[in-house]
Amino acid sequence: MSSWAESGVTRLMGGLGIDLMEVDRLEDALARRPKLRARLFTAQELDYAAKRGRPAMTLAARFCAKEAVAKALELEAWGWHDVEILGGGGPPVLRLAGAAATRAEELGATVEVSLTHTRGMAGAVAVLSR
Repeated sequence: MSSWAESGVTRLMGGLGIDLMEVDRLEDALARRPKLRARLFTAQELDYAAKRGRPAMTLAARFCAKEAVAKALELEAWGWHDVEILGGGGPPVLRLAGAAATRAEELGATVEVSLTHTRGMAGAVAVLSR
């Protein structure tokens, strides 16, 4: 059986990022600091979350995705609105801007994300491919 390196998989995958958080932690932070919502999330992300039964679960998964993308791209300086997670009912749609878009272009990479959440935890994984 061949290894990943021999099969070329490592050449295709350029980076990986993962993040996990407790939903209550974000929910509490947003309740204490209402302005934090607009700082962390775009209007489209907030609109989508507002239509969910527990918006904090949706926002926590998106927060994790932003962190995972930053890790996968090895970003040092970036803004929360540089990574936007849209969509529902199918795979998430990732929109990059600013430093995130510039870095992905420098790397010649595309980024895919996967989100998950339970009542208590949210997580995301980001994978770069070239």
